[in-house]
Amino acid sequence: MKQIRAFILFGLLFQLISFTSVAQSAKQKQLEAKRQQLQKEIKEMNSLLFTDKKKEKSVLTQVEDLNRKITVMQNLIRVTNDQANLLTREINDNQKQIGNLRKQLEELKEAYAAMIVTSYKNKSQQSRVMFLLSSENFKQAYKRLQYFKQYREYQQEQAAEIKNKTEKLQELNTSLLEQKKQKDVLVAENRESKKQLEVELAAHETLMASIRKNMASYAAQIKKKQQEADRIDREIERLIKEAIAESNKSAGKSSSSETFALTAEAKKLAANFEANRGKLPWPVEKGVVQLGYGQQPSPIDKKVPIMSHGVRIATSSGTKARAVFDGVVKAISVPRKGNPVVLIQHGNYFTVYSNLSKVYVKKGDKVTTKQEIGEVFTDVIAKQTILSFSVWKNTKTENPALWLYNM
Repeated sequence: MKQIRAFILFGLLFQLISFTSVAQSAKQKQLEAKRQQLQKEIKEMNSLLFTDKKKEKSVLTQVEDLNRKITVMQNLIRVTNDQANLLTREINDNQKQIGNLRKQLEELKEAYAAMIVTSYKNKSQQSRVMFLLSSENFKQAYKRLQYFKQYREYQQEQAAEIKNKTEKLQELNTSLLEQKKQKDVLVAENRESKKQLEVELAAHETLMASIRKNMASYAAQIKKKQQEADRIDREIERLIKEAIAESNKSAGKSSSSETFALTAEAKKLAANFEANRGKLPWPVEKGVVQLGYGQQPSPIDKKVPIMSHGVRIATSSGTKARAVFDGVVKAISVPRKGNPVVLIQHGNYFTVYSNLSKVYVKKGDKVTTKQEIGEVFTDVIAKQTILSFSVWKNTKTENPALWLYNM
C-alpha cells in the first residue's frame, strides 16, 4: 500500500507540473507574438518614417512620428520585461519541481527496491507451492494464483513507470537550460532597446525645446488640424444618416431612425462583416499607426486633448488604399479644403477611407476584399502620406484596432 500511495502522489504531482507548464507556455507564446509584432512595427516605422533624412519634415510632424515610435519602444521594453519575468518564474518553478521530482523518484526507487527484495525472498517454487496448497478450497487457491500473476505484472508496471518518470525529469532539466538561454537573450535585447530609447528620448526633448519657444503657434496648428478632422467626421456622419434615411424610406420605415432597416442580403453581409472582427486586412498593404482611436493628449501639450474617431495610418508615397471587406460604395465625398473620402457599406456597417488623392471607384460599385479603391494623398509640405480610416456601425464609430488584424 505504501508503494501504491507513493506512485499515486508522484502521478498527481507530475500532472500539476504539466498543467502549470502548459499555462505558462501559452502565456509565453502570447508575449512572444506581441514582442515580434512590436519589433515589426518599429522596423516599419524606421522604413516608412525615418529613412530619408533629406526630406526635412516640419517639427510638428517629427514630434508626432517620434512620439509614436517612443510609445511603441516603451511597449516593447515592457513586453520583453514581462517575458523575462515570466521566464524567471518558470525557471524558479522548474527548479522547485525538479527538486521535488528527484526526492519523489528516490523514494519510489527505494520502495521499489524493497518490493523486489521481498519478492525475491518469497520467489522459491517451494514457497509458492506451499502457499497454494495451504488454501482451504479451490476458489482460494485460484485467487492466490491470480495474486502471483498480478503482483508480477505490478512489478513490471512500476519498473516501466520509474523509467518513464526518469525520462520526464531529464526533459524538464533540458527545458530549464533552454529557458535560461532564452532569458539571457531577452535581457540582452532589452538592454539594447533601452539604449536606443534613450537616444530617441533625447531627440524628442531637443524638438520639444524648439517647440516650447513658440508653443502658441504649434498649438494653433494642432487646433486647426483637429477642426479639419472634426469637419470631415461631421460630413461622414451626414452621409451615413442620408443613407439610413434612404434605406428606411425604401423599406417603409421611419426615415428619422438612426439605424438601418436591412434587407436579407444586407443582414447577411453585416453578419459576415461581424464574423471577421479582428481578422480584417489593413486598408493599406504596408503602414504604421500614427494616431490611435479615441481621446488622447496632444504630443506637444499633454493638456490639449485630441479626439480621433478612427486611426491615422502612415504609409509610403504612391500607396493604394484598399477595401477591407466586401461591400458597396455608398458615397464619395470631397470635403471643403480636404481630399476625397470613400464610404463603403457592409450592411449596417461602414468603412471610411479619407485623405485620398485619386479614387478608382464610383458610387454604387460593388467591391471585394483588398480591392484597390484609390491612392493615398501625399502632403509634400509635411512630407507625409497618411490614410485616415474609420469604422462606423450605423451613426456610431468603433475602434478600428478591434477590427483590423494585429493593429
